[in-house]
Formats: sequence, C-alpha cells, structure tokens
Amino acid sequence: MPDKLKNILRYSVSAAVAVILLYACFRNVRWADFTSALESCRWGFVVLSMAVGVLSFWLRAIRWRMLLGPVDPSISRRVCFNSVNIGYLANLVLPRAGEFVRCGFITKASEKGPDGHRRASYDKVIGTVVLERAWDTLTMLLCLCLVLASTWKRFGGFFKENVIGQALGSMSVPWLLVSMAAAASLGLCLVWALRERVGLFGRIWKIVRGIWEGVVSCLHMESGWMFIVLTVGIWACYWMTAASIIWAVQGIGDGAGTMDPSVVSALGSMGLVDALFLMTVGSVSSLVPVPGGFGAYHYLVSLALLSVYGIPMPVGIVFATLSHESQALMQMVCGLWGYFSETFKKQIL
Repeated sequence: MPDKLKNILRYSVSAAVAVILLYACFRNVRWADFTSALESCRWGFVVLSMAVGVLSFWLRAIRWRMLLGPVDPSISRRVCFNSVNIGYLANLVLPRAGEFVRCGFITKASEKGPDGHRRASYDKVIGTVVLERAWDTLTMLLCLCLVLASTWKRFGGFFKENVIGQALGSMSVPWLLVSMAAAASLGLCLVWALRERVGLFGRIWKIVRGIWEGVVSCLHMESGWMFIVLTVGIWACYWMTAASIIWAVQGIGDGAGTMDPSVVSALGSMGLVDALFLMTVGSVSSLVPVPGGFGAYHYLVSLALLSVYGIPMPVGIVFATLSHESQALMQMVCGLWGYFSETFKKQIL
C-alpha cells in the first residue's frame, strides 16, 4: 500500500474515532440545558484558564530553547514560542503531526554553519523533542502516581476500571503494582534480548533507550535545575487550568434552580485535589491518537466526573467542553499568530 494512502487511511480512522467518541458524549445532551449551563458559568475563570494556558506555551518554549541552545544559540525565544504554537495548531488537524512541523520551523530559522548546513539540523531538533517528551511522560506518570497514592480510595477505582482495564478483576493494589512492575521488567528484558533478531523489538528498544538517555542527559546539562523548574511550572499551569474550569462550572450550581441538589453539592465540593485528578485524566486522554484530543478528552473526563462524583454526562460534558475548547481556541489563535509572524518575517527579510 502506498505511503500516501496509508496516511489518508490512518488520519481517516483517527477522525472517525474522534467523531464516535464525541457522539457518545453528546448524544444524551439537551442543547437547551447545555447552553443554559454555559451561560451560568463564571466566565472570568474561563478567561483565567486561557491565560494560564498561554503561559504554559511560553514556559514550554523557554524550556525547549534550553535544549536547542547547545545546538544553535542563535534560535530566539520568540521563534521557539511561535514554533510550539504552530505545532499545537497542526495537532488540531493531524494527530502527532505538530511535533514534526515545529521541528521544521526551527530548522528553517537556524543559522548556517561554516559547512553551509543548518546548525540545528532536523534530526538534532527531533532529538530535543524526544528528550522533552520523555520528561513530560515521566511527569505525567509521577502525577498519576501522586494522585493514586494520596487518594486511592477516592480515585483508584476509576483508574482501575476505566484506564487500567477490567481484565485485572479484583486484584489488590499491592499485587497490581507488583504485577505491573514484573510485567514491565519482563517485557524490557525480552525486548533487549531480541532487539537484534526482531526488527520490531529493535525499534522499541531504540525508543526506550532514547527516552532513558533523554531523561538522564537533562540531569547533566548546564542549569539542569532550571529545566526541572520549568517542567514543574508547565504542569502547574495545566493544574491551574483545570482548577479554573472547576471554579467556572461551580457557577452552574449558583444559577440552576432545577439541577439535582446532589450534583450542585458535588460541583461545590470540588477543589485543587480534584483539579489534579481531572488534569491527570485529561493527560491520559492525550495518548489516544485523535486530532487535537477531540472526543477522547471529552469522553474520559466526563466519564471520570460521572464515575467518581456522580455528575451526569450532560453536566460533565460542560466541564470537558469548556476545558478543552478554551485551550483549543488559544492554540488556534497563538498558532495562527505564530505562523503569520514567521511567514511575514521571512518575506520582510
């Protein structure tokens, strides 16, 4: 099958999955109630969430520039910021494409060395993205462990049933952790042993080794502590965007006299710990290869609100929509601004 046809088929399947998940979320929503709930929200907190989201874009650009500095010190923070936003814009259309698109913009902006080649070659820039994503994956896992370790009785059941899967049955938490660690160790040993004999295992081992080298290399880089601080700052922004949307939807309870009192109570009792939980659920949804997280984010987050808090899907989808679409809007605005900024700059120069 030609590569072009494969890409079309892959993106078509991704879009179809997103549509199916969105349909599952919105099929029982009464649009009159949905719009009424949106009107009752505290929109000042939605604006705050969007502002904090843009701050996370900027922190991510600064962190990426730290990795690009040894490759080409001439790359500015502005170019990194624009490239990050252009990548987000591309991801809204084609899943995972944004990482390659933003690397291309950085390579084009890089200065040429004495040999006539770009200092920040495409493969070197891709390497920095792999390193960056390795740390994001590690941070997401740490957040997940933090949530589960501190609030297992409250949130553990949701992750066990809906994220880890029902195949584990009634296995206890200690045995679950031991089994996962044993399975991961056995899998890595098998991949390592067969990495030169089986092509697939060789590629998997290359990815695992790249992630590990990326994580370790940051610990030895100059001002590595700042890289860690920026990583914490990025994820703190994600946490605050979730918290801001919680505060926004709590306005639904203030203005909806016909809403079930238990739902109003559940919304009003949510705080920063709940924001951390929902942020983690939203991060897990990013693993589903759909354009811009559409459908996957809405489904998992609204399912989490239903399973843990008893908040019905029609109300949960209000939270998911505000949270996802407010950030998608800022990604679109910043991405378009970055694209035209870089395009017109090149034309002027």
